[in-house]
Amino acid sequence: MDNLSEALEKLKLASTDSATDSVESCLDCLLKALVNNNTEASMKIQEMGVLPRLPTLLSPQSSCTPKVANMIAELAKNEFMRGPCVEAGLIPPLIQLLNFSDQEVLLQTGRALGNICYDSHSLQAQLINMGVIPTLVKLLGIHSHNTALTEMCLIAFGNLAELESSKEQFASTNIAEELVRLFQKQIEHEKKEMIFEVLAPLAENDVIKLQLVEAGLVECLLDVVAQTVDGEREEDIAQLKTSSDLMVLLLLGDESMQKLFEGGKGSVFQRVLSWIPSHNHQLQLAGALAIANFARNDGNCIHMVDTGIVQKLLELLDRHVEEGNVTVQHAALSALRNLAIPVVNKSKMLSAGVADVVLKFLQSEMPPVQFKLLGTLRMLIDTQAEAADQLGTNGKLVERLVEWCEAKDHAGVMGESNRLLSALIRHSKSKEVVRTVIQGGGVKHLVTMATSEHMIMQNEALVALGLIAALDLVAAEKDFVGANLVSVLHKLLSDERSAPEIKYNSMILICAVMGSEPLHKEVQSLAFIDVVSKLRAHENKTVSHQASLTEQRLTAQS
Repeated sequence: MDNLSEALEKLKLASTDSATDSVESCLDCLLKALVNNNTEASMKIQEMGVLPRLPTLLSPQSSCTPKVANMIAELAKNEFMRGPCVEAGLIPPLIQLLNFSDQEVLLQTGRALGNICYDSHSLQAQLINMGVIPTLVKLLGIHSHNTALTEMCLIAFGNLAELESSKEQFASTNIAEELVRLFQKQIEHEKKEMIFEVLAPLAENDVIKLQLVEAGLVECLLDVVAQTVDGEREEDIAQLKTSSDLMVLLLLGDESMQKLFEGGKGSVFQRVLSWIPSHNHQLQLAGALAIANFARNDGNCIHMVDTGIVQKLLELLDRHVEEGNVTVQHAALSALRNLAIPVVNKSKMLSAGVADVVLKFLQSEMPPVQFKLLGTLRMLIDTQAEAADQLGTNGKLVERLVEWCEAKDHAGVMGESNRLLSALIRHSKSKEVVRTVIQGGGVKHLVTMATSEHMIMQNEALVALGLIAALDLVAAEKDFVGANLVSVLHKLLSDERSAPEIKYNSMILICAVMGSEPLHKEVQSLAFIDVVSKLRAHENKTVSHQASLTEQRLTAQS
C-alpha cells in the first residue's frame, strides 16, 4: 500500500508535467494494485484525488493512453467509483478516443465507458446523445477481424439497444448489414448468442426489422433452424428457440412481414409453413405464431385460407388436445382467429370444421387458451346465422361461457365470454338460442355487460337483451327483474356521457320490456317519462325521434 501511495503522489505530479516514463511506471503500479485488491486500491485512488487529473492523460498522442483507459475500466468495475469517474469529466475525452485508430486504445476505452455507464440508463442516454452509436457501428465494420474489439462493440450495443432513444440512431446506421455479416462468419455458439442478444432488442423497431430482412438475416435464421432442429445438445435447443423466436419478431413489422410473404409465394413463407407439421414443439409454436403474424391483413388471410393452411392448423391442434402444450394451443388459436376476420373466410373455415376442433379445448383451465378460443369462435360466427344458432344451442358451451363470465381474475376471458354470449344471440336471432342462454343463467351477465366502460360492449349487450325481450320476454322476465335491468337502463339514459347508440338501444329495450307487468311497474316507478322527454331535444336525430316514440308508448301505457 505504501508503494501505491507513492505511485499516486508521483502520478499527481507527473500529470502536470507529463513526464511519460514516470507516468508509465506509476500506471503499472496502480494497475498491479487494482489486480491484487481492486476495491481497496480504488478507494485509495479516489482519496488521493487522482481522478480529476486523468482527463489530461487521455490524449491520442500519449503512449500512456491505453493504460489510463485500462485503469479507468478497472476502477469503474466498482459501483461506488462510477459517479466519481463521471464527476471527474472522464466521459467526453473517452468518447473522443473512439475516433482513434489504435486498437488497444479503442478496446480499453470501450471497456472504460461500458463499466462507467453499466446499469445506468441516464449515463447510457448521455452516450447516445454524444453520438457514440454511429462511431461504434463504424468501428465494428473496420475492426470485425479483432475478436476482443468486436465483443466490446456487441456488449455496448446490447446495453444501448435496451433504450428506446437508441433505436432511431441505430436505424440511421448500417448496423443491420454489419451484424448479419458478422453472424454469417460465426461458428461458435457463444459468439452467435452475443449477436442474438443485440438483434432481439433492435428488432423491436419496425425500421430496423425491415433493414435486417433486407440484409439477409432471415436466411441466416432459417439455416440455424435447419442445422439445430434435430440437435439434442443444450446449445442446439437454445439456438433453435432464439432463431425461431427472432424470426417471429421480424414478422411483427408490417413492411417486413409483407416483404417475406411475397403474395404467399415467398420461399421464407413456405419454409415457415413446413414448421407446423414438425415434431418439434418450438418449431410448431414459431410456425403457428408466424401464420398469426402473416394473417394481419385481409389479402394475406384470404390467400392462406384458399391454400389450405387451416387444415394444417387443425391437425396441429388435434395433436395438442392430448399433448396439451399450452403455448402451441394458444398460438394455433391466435392464427385461426386472425384468419377468420375476413367475411369470405368464415363459411370456408366453418365448413372445414374449425368450430368443432376449437370446442375440444372448452375444458382448458388455461386463461390464455380460453381467451383465444373465445375470440376465434366470436370471429367465426360474425354474420353467420347458422353457425351462431348451432353453437348457441350447445348447452355445454353456454354453460362454460356463463362460468367464464364470472372469471374476475381474468378480465380478458370475462370480457370475451360476455361478447361471445351476446354474439350468439345477435347473429342467430334465434328463440332457441335465447332460451338456451336464459336456462344457462346468462341473462344477468348481459345486463352487467351493459354497464361496461367500453361502449362497444355496452351496445352489444343492449342489442342482445333487446332480442331476448323480443323473442321470449316471458321466459326472461324473472332474470330481468333479478338483474335490475330497468334500473340499469334508467342510469344509461340519465347519464350525459352515454353515447347516442347506447341511449337509442336503451329506449328500444324499454319499449320491449313494457309487455311484462312487473317490468312495466318498475318503469313507471322510476319516472322514465321525465328522462325520455328530455332526450327529444337530443342533437342526434335518431335518438330524438326514438325518444318521441318511447314517450308516446310510456304515456299510452301509464
